[in-house]
Amino acid sequence: MLNKLLQVAEGLPGIVGIRIGTEEPFYLSEARVGPVEIRRYGPRIAAQTSVDGEGQDARSTGFRRLADYIFGGNNRSTSISMTAPVAQSSAAIRFFMPSKWSLDTLPEPSSGLVTLVEVPGETMAVLRFSGDRSERAVAVKTAQLLDLLRDSDFAPSGDPVAWFYDPPWTLPPLRRNEVAVPVTASAGPPE
Repeated sequence: MLNKLLQVAEGLPGIVGIRIGTEEPFYLSEARVGPVEIRRYGPRIAAQTSVDGEGQDARSTGFRRLADYIFGGNNRSTSISMTAPVAQSSAAIRFFMPSKWSLDTLPEPSSGLVTLVEVPGETMAVLRFSGDRSERAVAVKTAQLLDLLRDSDFAPSGDPVAWFYDPPWTLPPLRRNEVAVPVTASAGPPE
């Protein structure tokens, strides 16, 4: 009984958007374009899986595969700490690995549907939002991000991605969601 109460208590901060002890990839904030933050990320390691479809169903399928890997579905039955965000692009779902791991030290996934990849350092334009994180909401925020970059000193140089920081049971107004796109410095806005 006490264990059940402790498990419930551990999950309560997440309901109200409080993230305790969840590692996130390190970045440097380099500039702002209105509400858009330009961030420089170093190289990172991720576990990823490709999924058919889009939206919540694809995210759930990918999440379950990756959760199986970090909860011991690997050649060493090793548990790996959950990090944030969960990344979703049109091609894949990713969990970033804690910074203490490398490709050489991570256990191999048991599932052939999960691969380990090195994500190179990159500069990302990031737009944060809360609330709805449906496929439609992500599309609207992605369009807004690309529109805000149109007249800036930064040009998109890759495909957009959505980042989700909180569990689904977090109250929507308290969720941290982001859409991001790789960018390069451009010659400036068109005249």
